[in-house]
Amino acid sequence: MYKDNEIWVASDGDAKLCIKSKYANRHGLIAGATGTGKTVTLKVMAESFSDAGVPVFLSDIKGDLSGMCKPGEEKESITKRVAELGMGEDFSFKAYPTVFWDIFGKKGLPLRTTISEFGPMLLAKLLDLNQIQTDILNIIFKIADDEGLLLIDLKDLKSMLNYVSENAADYKAEYGNIAPQSVNAIMRGLVALGDKGGDIFFGEPALDINDWFVTKDGKGMINVLDATTIINDPVIYSTFMLWMLAELFEIMPEVGDLDKPKMVFFFDEAHLLFKDTPKALLQKIEQVVKLIRSKGIGVYFITQNPSDIPDEVLAQLGNKVQHALRAYTPAEQKGIKAAAQSYRVNPDFDTAEIITNLGIGEAVVSFIEDDGAPAMVRKAKVLPPQSYLGAIDDMMRAAVISMSDLAGKYKDMVDRDSAYEFLQRLQVEISQKQEEERQAEIERKEAEKQVEIERKEAEKQAKAAQKEAEKQAKEAEKEEKKKKNAIKKGVAAVAGTAAGTIGRQIGKTLGKSGGKFGSSLGGNLGASLGRGVLSTLFKLK
Repeated sequence: MYKDNEIWVASDGDAKLCIKSKYANRHGLIAGATGTGKTVTLKVMAESFSDAGVPVFLSDIKGDLSGMCKPGEEKESITKRVAELGMGEDFSFKAYPTVFWDIFGKKGLPLRTTISEFGPMLLAKLLDLNQIQTDILNIIFKIADDEGLLLIDLKDLKSMLNYVSENAADYKAEYGNIAPQSVNAIMRGLVALGDKGGDIFFGEPALDINDWFVTKDGKGMINVLDATTIINDPVIYSTFMLWMLAELFEIMPEVGDLDKPKMVFFFDEAHLLFKDTPKALLQKIEQVVKLIRSKGIGVYFITQNPSDIPDEVLAQLGNKVQHALRAYTPAEQKGIKAAAQSYRVNPDFDTAEIITNLGIGEAVVSFIEDDGAPAMVRKAKVLPPQSYLGAIDDMMRAAVISMSDLAGKYKDMVDRDSAYEFLQRLQVEISQKQEEERQAEIERKEAEKQVEIERKEAEKQAKAAQKEAEKQAKEAEKEEKKKKNAIKKGVAAVAGTAAGTIGRQIGKTLGKSGGKFGSSLGGNLGASLGRGVLSTLFKLK
């Protein structure tokens, strides 16, 4: 309930215990064991901030915060509490402007972010990476940034991992060694994350935090994240809650001290945020909590025991509501003592003892006073909520979701051109180039083969021509010899004939004088002369 610039949360008799709106950005804590009234306190505070025109974000772990969009109903316990606190006409049942969000898009508008906006530090936490794997993931993001590649969804990051791994040698000189084992570990983590819903909550349209800073009819919009499913995976839940807080820190400008916060962020099951958190990330959380108040954002952690919150963060929480804690073991007793010591002492009671004896809806309370210091701790009763105490049915939830002004903006996922598409095209271009080079190599080899064939054919033809020429030369030489022999034979024949004629003539002459002897001598002489002529002719070249 909001009145006179104050968030009325509880009462101690006639004294109203209120968070002064100008100090609401000093953060706060709602703590207590299960079933002691933390959820009701959260509802009352969220309603009051909404009445003050301050937008609210909260996570609905059990589903019973969905009733904020519906007016409350008469109940004996509520009627009794209204009377006890003297609320009278100040109290009325009413609904509050509500927007439902759901990372899986089932019980609210899809709450998405991109891989780039989520960043490597939170993603490493989500994937449970070791330091070396985290360093490799940082390199992947750096390369994507340097090359202007958008990492929107999981398939973008998977493509980037494959691309960088395949070209690790090209990046080694500038970015260092990129071990394939680390890349494989990241890839396995992404596959597992996709099975858990990563394919749904990494994408576009990504959440625009400015859509949370909305008022309706003067009331701040209450943004409810359905966490009934995601809480089953505490790492995903805490990491996404931290991302949303970090987004507020990064986007919101410095505004200094305001009359009231620009927004209040309730972080339920806050102990999950700090469990097994790497030191670097824990330092980031502490920085955000310390500095975000100057941007007009109040952060309220809801958990069972204040000891769940690191001391560095707990010291920043100025507005605290502590419900009952139970002490059954020495460790729990020690925790209660520590919780009591975090409050400014009230001399009228033992805070530690009071904490163990508080009833449902009762709490010890300390809010920041006008001087900026925490007030003395007081025992009080928390106001009843004005909206419906419990979960709404699916039909009403669907109606609220469909009537939201943001439904058209966030309902359908958009898959625009990003790293995956670019690398797919690049792979096609590389494949085409490789195919062209392969075809060119085939053609080159074919050309070389054809040249070799033609060379061998030319050599073969040359050899054949040479053989033919040699054959023809030999035949010509033989023919020439034949001709020479024929000429020689002809000449010899003529010479023989002439020699015979001469011999016969000599024989006749000698015969006349020598008779038979002279005739024989003339014939022999002619024959001898013929042989001599033939022998001489055949020796000529």
